[in-house]
Amino acid sequence: MKVPIRLKPAAAAAVTAAAATVVVAALATPAFASTSSANSTVASRSGYYGASHAVFVQTDSTSGNDVVAYHRAADGALSPAGSYPTGGRGGVLGGSVVDHTASQGSLTYDPWHSLLYAVNAGSNTVSVFAVSGDHLALRQVLGSGGTFPVSVAVHGDLVYVVNALDGGSLQGYRVFGSFLVPLPGSSRALGLNPDASPQFTNTPGQVAFTPDGSRLIVTTKANGNDIDVFDVGFGGWLSAAPVVNSEPGTVPFAITFDSHGHLVIAEAGTDALATFAISGRGTLTQLDAAGTGKAATCWVAPAGSFLFASSAGSAAESGFTAAADGQLTLLGATATDAGTVDASAAAGGQFLYVQTGGAGIVDEYAVGSSGALTEIGSVTVPDAVGGEGIVAF
Repeated sequence: MKVPIRLKPAAAAAVTAAAATVVVAALATPAFASTSSANSTVASRSGYYGASHAVFVQTDSTSGNDVVAYHRAADGALSPAGSYPTGGRGGVLGGSVVDHTASQGSLTYDPWHSLLYAVNAGSNTVSVFAVSGDHLALRQVLGSGGTFPVSVAVHGDLVYVVNALDGGSLQGYRVFGSFLVPLPGSSRALGLNPDASPQFTNTPGQVAFTPDGSRLIVTTKANGNDIDVFDVGFGGWLSAAPVVNSEPGTVPFAITFDSHGHLVIAEAGTDALATFAISGRGTLTQLDAAGTGKAATCWVAPAGSFLFASSAGSAAESGFTAAADGQLTLLGATATDAGTVDASAAAGGQFLYVQTGGAGIVDEYAVGSSGALTEIGSVTVPDAVGGEGIVAF
């Protein structure tokens, strides 16, 4: 049952102020577009109906962050559809080369509200875009509640952002219309060592909700080698402290879930994927772990019944299947452009788009019935060397 939310006066004032930004943001136009401005105007007037046949890529440029849109053709090929400034700057963690935020989920789609959330790591802000097909409209830019935001998670009307620096922190928000309102009392410190170096291996890797929204999960990478599990209580507030699941030496990085609901973690320390069951108390039981045989395996993306792991050090994308008991089977690896980072699947897993940070290229693949990848082509994203964050539809 959905419980109605009543705003306190302070929250109501925040809503009113945020609504004012909607009017201003609606006047913004993309830096370039492959479709006519008349079509964009029609989309604006008719309302936003969500992402369709699109791939969105974040540049994370320190001179001005952008989300670059591409139209996805029926055969999976991409063509430019617009470039949209986020109103903030990207950032670069110390020690990073091809993965400047060293995270997964820095660009996140909200299917419940047809919104796209982008972190501005260098500005300590989050941008909110309304989405219609392959078009975006900037609705809001607001503080991340901490320093250097790197990942966003959404479930229903609840959004959480993880900030990477100053020991790491979480900040919660509620979605109202097409903008976010900070959730009072939702901030949680992660208590990581703020002086651990290099930064890119000692900061949080991702924040993610479980499929039912009852828990929020954060990976700490080498800063503890922990998988933190918070309970999500009534109203969206988290438990005061997480259940800390220590995984020594594994450097837990990216998070996803397989088609059977098991937690899947990309482990950079072992260059492997690992599956886990989550108990009612928030403790994890490992079900399996399978290596990629590649270097710097940090990211993982589902594509239909398959899982694909990105290995930045080997420029490779490795495919897996996951059985009902969590057992993993390595299918093989496919070469990509240099600096393999984030990936996202579209059309029910028929296509996979892999972001490579070496030269800011997105590689396009068709996913076969056996999980084999067939190259379609690639696009070079303007000003996106080292950039992370991709979502596909």
